[in-house]
Amino acid sequence: MKLPVCRARSRSAARWLIPGTAILLSACHKPAPPLPSAHIHYEVGPAYNQDGVWRYPRQEFAWRESGLAVVDRDTSPHITADGEIYDPKAMTGSHPTLQLPVQVTVRNLDNGRQIEVRLNDRGPKQRGRLISLTPQAAAALGMGQDPTRVEVIENELPSRIFAETLPGGPLLDMKAAPVGSVQTEALDTATMPKTASVDQPQAGSQQVQPASLPSLPVVYTQGWATPGSLWIEVGRFTQRSYAAIEASRAGGTVSYASDNNGPGWVVRVGPFSGVADADAALDHALALGLTGAHIVVE
Repeated sequence: MKLPVCRARSRSAARWLIPGTAILLSACHKPAPPLPSAHIHYEVGPAYNQDGVWRYPRQEFAWRESGLAVVDRDTSPHITADGEIYDPKAMTGSHPTLQLPVQVTVRNLDNGRQIEVRLNDRGPKQRGRLISLTPQAAAALGMGQDPTRVEVIENELPSRIFAETLPGGPLLDMKAAPVGSVQTEALDTATMPKTASVDQPQAGSQQVQPASLPSLPVVYTQGWATPGSLWIEVGRFTQRSYAAIEASRAGGTVSYASDNNGPGWVVRVGPFSGVADADAALDHALALGLTGAHIVVE
């Protein structure tokens, strides 16, 4: 017996369906499988390759960077990298390498708006983008559909609290590490060593997994707009001679960095007034093998 085709949608077509096949047709539109339960935890993660560029996740508590922000492309329900259920109406976002979760301040350099968000996922997938924000967070920041110039500053206190309280955090792992027995011996006697056992819970036994993390309010503060030009930061170096070699390769300039983002000599190419020009320059730098190149706003 030939089974009916699921594409038949009109009433006239439905008249010719074989009786008793309604159950088969209903199976053609199965609901999406349910999401797994949330398993919120502290996440750093291994290195990974994204569009030919290796990313190296790391833990930092004094991170500050400028670049381009975009709106999340995938707003369907899914589990984020730190185990939360994605909510497009939450004040959250993604970053390619920071530990997760981490709380940051995001400032729109074009309009002066400033918001607080929790980064809880890996992304964005677009090359040359610093962070991705949910539609709710992007609206609060006054973003449109085009990439937006932003400055992102990590909030150290709440970020350290995540590291110290969530399962998988380095402090909890250290506290839960098993401790061996302690031996004591009197040096002035010939007595045998005495052994004192120290009771210690097994690793992970005290880590209570939270059901959810507190939601950040959907608010913004208004400051001064400080728009800047786009640059390609090729790399940072401890010696100016090394920086000069890379600047010659990339066609850039060397300057001394006054921030705290790493070694003092920085190589940059630019400036660029538009995102398309900056993207083209970034692709050129990456093609030269300068895998640390990224877009910044100055």
